[in-house]
Amino acid sequence: MAKNYDAVIIGAGSVGLPAAMSLGALGIKTAVIDKMPSAGQGENKHAIGGIRATHSDPGKIIACIRSIEIFSTWKETHGDDIEWLAGGYMFPVYRDKEETLLKSFLPIQKKYGLEIDYISPDMVAEIAPGINRNGLLGGTFSPNDGSASPLNSATAFFKKAKETGNVDFYFKESVKSINTSKIEIKAEQKNSIVSSSNTGNFSIITDKETYHTPIVIDAAGPFSRELGKMVNVVGNDDGKLQNADGQIVKIDIPVFPDSHEGGVTEPVEPFFKTMLVDLRPAHGSKNYYFYQNAHGHIIFCITPDPPILGFDKRETSVFLPQVASRMLNLMPRLKNIRVRRVWRGLYPMTPDGSPILGWNKEIPGLLHATGMCGQGYMLGPGIGEIIGRMVTEQLTESDKIVTDEFSLYRSFGREEALK
Repeated sequence: MAKNYDAVIIGAGSVGLPAAMSLGALGIKTAVIDKMPSAGQGENKHAIGGIRATHSDPGKIIACIRSIEIFSTWKETHGDDIEWLAGGYMFPVYRDKEETLLKSFLPIQKKYGLEIDYISPDMVAEIAPGINRNGLLGGTFSPNDGSASPLNSATAFFKKAKETGNVDFYFKESVKSINTSKIEIKAEQKNSIVSSSNTGNFSIITDKETYHTPIVIDAAGPFSRELGKMVNVVGNDDGKLQNADGQIVKIDIPVFPDSHEGGVTEPVEPFFKTMLVDLRPAHGSKNYYFYQNAHGHIIFCITPDPPILGFDKRETSVFLPQVASRMLNLMPRLKNIRVRRVWRGLYPMTPDGSPILGWNKEIPGLLHATGMCGQGYMLGPGIGEIIGRMVTEQLTESDKIVTDEFSLYRSFGREEALK
């Protein structure tokens, strides 16, 4: 017998977990389906833990400021230690090009509530002791940004969602198809909380079960494009997979997996806690970034150039020499610290480096919350609350700025500068 829910989230990761937490708190009976054995075991666990509102576009700033409020107060509010560390984010500057670029973002960043300033070389060196002073021009610093543990956060969000009494999780379960039709759900069949014009009529078939729901939330990250191709619109008369015009419908979401590698060192006595982001490009890479976490480990990542597209998550021999060279140039005192391990995960990239958040216009009831471009961990809690307000039709004016910016139907013609 099929299981019935008000909403089904596909993906129990950086976005799916906060969305479940939000929907559950609103009284919406929700199922979360994930092929992994437990919460946060997909790409979430590959995140290095950085959380910033230091972005160049309003939508990301708004969503991440709210995320920071949630992360920074979580232990006080809910009791779980998610290892929040308010170390800030710093973008050190060594070239006029980066100085001009970063200063140009300050007005819009401050307009939308980000506490940030351009600081002197002496202040940069005070916040990041041991940074290379040769040619240092200054940098931007946002003190309220920080970091936390992705695994601890996933566990905390999972527990909170379960505590609402409205959320069920189904792990080790893979979606095989998502069938929907143009049949309207009768008013008496709708949960009044989710009686949105966006509701549909879905049957989600997995390798274990069938689920019926009026709302499907795509939080599948790098697998969203494959998920979209599983959506079939069943004709009301002859059972063919077609839309109202008699055409076969396949949803093609512009999300492409992009491999990134990260690493962690042995723990050492804490000597800095800000996230350092160096925007200068080098052969084979764009920016790179690193910080020291609450346990003294230095965690680091790099942005490859050109991008490494595909689902391959095997570590490479290229990454460590590449990133170590750049890190030592920026902070020479790291040279004797030993690397404990490296890993590789997938960024769900969009053509312009910004997320996708919104209702699908062709398939009523299908809500996309994907393509976070490696920033799902920092965006997740803020986006999760917006998803709750989308489902209950309670969007605020700030929410509309976010959803307009992240629309699936935008041109994708520009690129977010601090992605």
